[in-house]
Amino acid sequence: MSKGVSITDSLGPAVARPLPAGSGSDDMRTLTRKIEPIKATDVPVIEAVGLSKGFGATTALVDVSLKAYSGRILALLGDNGAGKSTLIKILSGVFSPDRGELRFNGKAVVLRNPNDARERGIATVFQDLAVCELLSVTRNIILGREPQRSFGPFKWLDLKRADEMARSALHQLGVRWERGLDERGANISGGERQSLAIARAMYFGSSLLILDEPTSALAVRQAGKVLDHIVTARDQGQAVIFITHNFRHALAVADDLTVLAQGKVVGNFRRDEVELDDLTDLVARVG
Repeated sequence: MSKGVSITDSLGPAVARPLPAGSGSDDMRTLTRKIEPIKATDVPVIEAVGLSKGFGATTALVDVSLKAYSGRILALLGDNGAGKSTLIKILSGVFSPDRGELRFNGKAVVLRNPNDARERGIATVFQDLAVCELLSVTRNIILGREPQRSFGPFKWLDLKRADEMARSALHQLGVRWERGLDERGANISGGERQSLAIARAMYFGSSLLILDEPTSALAVRQAGKVLDHIVTARDQGQAVIFITHNFRHALAVADDLTVLAQGKVVGNFRRDEVELDDLTDLVARVG
């Protein structure tokens, strides 16, 4: 994919696609893109079948089903309290469902904890936990996968190899990092934090990337760059679940959309089957 992807924050019904290199991503233009149908032979990377979850007297999810495919972005939409957070925590191994089944590449799985999810290639970037503020850019990217050098019983971080890994991860995502890799997480912007987290997930081989409100509270240009990176992840073969309450952002990049309200699925759409007004009216009716 070309690195010159451009997505506008005021998108309307258009869908982002790669722009030729040098076309000027700063103008935030949007082009329409044909959404290919899912083939009957395609197997979802992850499939939720009839998930239900409650917390005491509170019901968070009721019979929720969805599918996410390689090379496609599934936007999971809904207002606060719709059940989005509970659902992604089940997909990430944080919660277990009370009822229902998860299937990974067509086979039933039980995710007992987040480590189970990570070992299967499920990488989740939570909204407020994208980076560690006290660590450098390099250390944030290689966190948990630190390359080491050794001499006898002594081991230490291989700083040169760590920086090489960080540069490679950023390059793979098309991130132009102009500051030093020793910059601390506390000193970088919200958009840059999301970019680092996405780069980390892709570099270490995720097959499913779950992004929890990655554009929330970002300025227009920062949000556009994060949406660019989501498209890049999709075009490199990732299955992406993009959780958002921003319908415009979802319509900018999604191939498929699932709408939640009051813990239930109230709509499943391909991108070319729905417009902004349709989603707004649907949520207004069931909210």
